[in-house]
Amino acid sequence: MSSYKIEAGTAQHLGNRPQQNDRVALMTGARAPGYVLAVLSDGIAGAAASEQVLHTARQVFDEFKPGDRPSIERLQQLLREIVAETHLVIHMNAFTTKTQAQASFVGLVLTPHGEAVWAHVGDSRLYHFQDGKCLARTSDAAYVEHLVSSDRLPPDAAKNHRKSKLLLNVLGNSRKDPFITFGQRTDLAAGAVFLLCSDGLWHFFTDAELGAATARATPRQAAEMLIGKAGERSQGKGGNCTMAIVKLVKPAL
Repeated sequence: MSSYKIEAGTAQHLGNRPQQNDRVALMTGARAPGYVLAVLSDGIAGAAASEQVLHTARQVFDEFKPGDRPSIERLQQLLREIVAETHLVIHMNAFTTKTQAQASFVGLVLTPHGEAVWAHVGDSRLYHFQDGKCLARTSDAAYVEHLVSSDRLPPDAAKNHRKSKLLLNVLGNSRKDPFITFGQRTDLAAGAVFLLCSDGLWHFFTDAELGAATARATPRQAAEMLIGKAGERSQGKGGNCTMAIVKLVKPAL
């Protein structure tokens, strides 16, 4: 029996933008009992690409058959398939519609065996907290290193190079395939929190603030508080604000 139960929720706010381009969802797999997939995507120049992220994620996850206990590499491959298939479909749609669509991607898989695997592309983020302390979060560090090695850019130049900006590491980029970074945890316990969010949220908070807010409240309460505070701090210039909060809590006796 699991030593924790899952409490989760999603939330969005338009911010000071004319439309909502972010998309977020929590999913269970049709052929994977006990598995949960959280996905968040920030669409660029519209919501077409972020909509496609969620659509493809549902299709791929519904086809996922984990067996007795899939390896971490198999779970990473599941997330890689979502990114690759979405990227391909966005390209195909671009030829048909003659319009460019791009999006970020954050995906988190939780297993019934106390494991978590996540993947990320772009400027949306995933945070992993334990009892309010930030143990991990996605960043652009690996992408900058990738540019240095693959594009042979000097390290100092890569940090200031236009390609080092995560907005260009996206699904739908016609010049480059998405660069995916992965993370994992294999010893999950009650007190763990995962936060997936768009830049309309994380831009206005420190890691410590996000950890404290999500640790001491339910996902719904934390989301309401964070959205309200982000609106205050943006001073009328905030973007779309979207998040998914997944908490592992002790089961009731």
